Amino acid sequence: MAITWSKSRFVPISPDGPMPDKNMDVRTKQIDLDSTDRRLLDIIQTDFPLCPRPYAELGKRLGIGEEDARARVRVLREKCVIRRMGAHFQSAGLGFVSTLCAAKAPASKLEEFIAAVNAESGVTHNYLRDHSYNIWFTLISPSREEAQTVLDGITAHTGVSILNIPATRLYKIRVDFRMSE
Repeated sequence: MAITWSKSRFVPISPDGPMPDKNMDVRTKQIDLDSTDRRLLDIIQTDFPLCPRPYAELGKRLGIGEEDARARVRVLREKCVIRRMGAHFQSAGLGFVSTLCAAKAPASKLEEFIAAVNAESGVTHNYLRDHSYNIWFTLISPSREEAQTVLDGITAHTGVSILNIPATRLYKIRVDFRMSE
């Protein structure tokens, strides 16, 4: 996995989507979106169809074909307009615990550390920051003990210590970015 730096404060380093170009300021990059792209983004942020053929349903709502809807999403992912698509579950509601983690990974171990973190199925976010604690990620596990076991395993594998900051209270803020008028 390639590591990129950006002028932006947080750079996602998750394997599920393209990463911004190292010279791109992801906060100010201009992307030309037509009205259909904007409506598409509005729908998938809050009301992605949960059905056997979601892109056909998206197309129907937008007045375009299924393949056009799929192609538009693909292009928006390639342009880093869409960073991630997937379900969000309330971990506590499923009986899981979450923890915020931070690490000071030296440049010589950065790629190995990122790969080890991203290999864990419970990691939901992983960010590279321009800070002494340069890697921040969240981990969801069935228990605090299992979370610590995972973190200990990453440390044993990479030699990088991890600061474990377990969530004691959940604050969820719904953020939707209105794209169409």
